[in-house]
Amino acid sequence: MDQVARRGRLSRALVYVYFKDKADLHLALVERALDTLRLRFDSARADKVCGIDEIEAIGRAYVAFSREMPHYYDACARYQSHACGDACADAVIPPNETACMSAGHRVHETLVDSLNRGVADGSIRNDLGDPYVTALALWAYTHGVIQIASSKGGQIEHEGVPVQRFIDHSFALVLRSLRP
Repeated sequence: MDQVARRGRLSRALVYVYFKDKADLHLALVERALDTLRLRFDSARADKVCGIDEIEAIGRAYVAFSREMPHYYDACARYQSHACGDACADAVIPPNETACMSAGHRVHETLVDSLNRGVADGSIRNDLGDPYVTALALWAYTHGVIQIASSKGGQIEHEGVPVQRFIDHSFALVLRSLRP
């Protein structure tokens, strides 16, 4: 917290007025990152003709977010890797964590809306099952592609595969599985 105060040119006491500890500060950062991500998703899908195009645009916006805002992406990745779910079911969830959960839900609903649009317009198969679960799977898949591209990019390129080709191929695979 001392480093945060110094870098923000604030007193340490003032930082503690707003955030009780480092974890609380991290959650506030994650909420802001998730709101930014949702706005990017909305912008990416705004001019698309059909649901499948929206899904691709959202996926590519997520890759761009990871590259253009790595501090936000890393904060979200750390947040997503900590357990809550059932562990929090009986506990009182802190306000900043509740805010993150709500922001994450809004991001997820963007995917669900695009999936539903695609099913309705015929660009996405109608036998995928629950759109919420499908959106979770798409998020997990895309997150994994981003992680591998960033952590193993050098090795992938050493094997003769440009990282962008790996990403494009990954998108082609998942889009093929969504089409009727």
